[in-house]
Amino acid sequence: MRYGGKRAVRISMITAALLLAVVALTAASYIGRQGQERVLHFGMMAGSYWDVPTGNCYEVVDAAISRFEEKHPGVTVEYVSGILKEDYPEWLAEQVLLGKEPDVFMIPAGELDTFVSLGILKRLEPLMGKDKGFEREAYYDAAYFYGSIRGGQYALPYESVPTLMFVNKTLLSKEGIRMPGADWTWNDFLSLCRQVTKDTDGDGVIDQFGCFDYGWREAADSNGAVLFDKDGKTSYFADSRVEEAVRFVKDLNAANEGYVVTAREFDKGQVAFRPFAFSQYRTYKPYPWRIKKYSDFEWDCVKLPSGPDGSGQTKLDTLLMGVSSRTKQEYMAWEFIKELCYEEETQLHLLKASQGMPVLKKAAQSPLLRQVLGSDTPGNGDMDVKVIGQVMEEAMETPNFRLYLSAMNLADGEIGRMINGDVSMDSGLLKLQREVNGVLK
Repeated sequence: MRYGGKRAVRISMITAALLLAVVALTAASYIGRQGQERVLHFGMMAGSYWDVPTGNCYEVVDAAISRFEEKHPGVTVEYVSGILKEDYPEWLAEQVLLGKEPDVFMIPAGELDTFVSLGILKRLEPLMGKDKGFEREAYYDAAYFYGSIRGGQYALPYESVPTLMFVNKTLLSKEGIRMPGADWTWNDFLSLCRQVTKDTDGDGVIDQFGCFDYGWREAADSNGAVLFDKDGKTSYFADSRVEEAVRFVKDLNAANEGYVVTAREFDKGQVAFRPFAFSQYRTYKPYPWRIKKYSDFEWDCVKLPSGPDGSGQTKLDTLLMGVSSRTKQEYMAWEFIKELCYEEETQLHLLKASQGMPVLKKAAQSPLLRQVLGSDTPGNGDMDVKVIGQVMEEAMETPNFRLYLSAMNLADGEIGRMINGDVSMDSGLLKLQREVNGVLK
């Protein structure tokens, strides 16, 4: 018994020692992990996403990273600099194939559906649901829902660019015409284009024109036409609003009496109207870029004219951010994507340092927008701010299903033939709808 007792005591002491060793190793490992710096990887492209000249493209991101790291001690955000927009999709695809995609990354235009179908992006609703401080309603609808596909929200908007109508104020003034208001219509637009289109030097050749680059897409949007269902399975090209849009563009083109207007005429100040992205307005309105681009005439912007069934809506181009489904730092990735896409300070910084518009209503409607536009374009009043806010509020989300570009390229070709009179419009749109539906299915 005594021998058995001593043996039991020795076993107990060994067991206790082993347990203490395990506890010590666990504690040391925990302390080591606590002392280690966690790295969050971010994927971004260099230069302007909107294809216009830009300054320091890292300014907004670097400031956001600095704030984020200050809020989260022990976390460092790293990104690879110098990846140009045209190279970024290939770089990101390579990282995905290697299983090394960043925890948070910019999503190239048109790639959301592909990433979702491959399971690369994390669905964000569970993270939103846990975050009591997050409100979906803080965003403009068209910007927010651009990150929605296949029944889920897979990305957050970072920055948007609406389309506006550039107006050659010098040309209109010469013709004794006032700037259009926000409530102008297709009839007003067509009337003004016909009025300004003429031969100004008497040589028998028209050398002043109403509009350039206004096509059936702009007309369909401004007439409230919806071309596809949400999932991109069905098209609606035979809708009466599309037909009205195509007929209107035919009438606009007829005003030029067969002359094909080009960008050269617009740049020389010979064209009254041209749809342009807001990023172009921000870039080329202030000195010195206006001297390099449009120095021979004064110009400003208004919203696009409204069709009979619409309110002058346009598509909203939006840059999205997503979270990798394979991130090992889900919470930190969510916090960082919020720092970029949801924090008002970041969104306000975009107004100062970028060419787009914030996607948060509160930031876009702040007095800073008026200050920024005022410093860019002395003499502009409240009208610019009101126009931009209205356009953002009414904008239509751009479809982002995988075959969208293919479907629209097919539509461009066929509708172009209708506008040129090579194909009957009566049966042409229905035939186009069938062909597009065949592509989609």
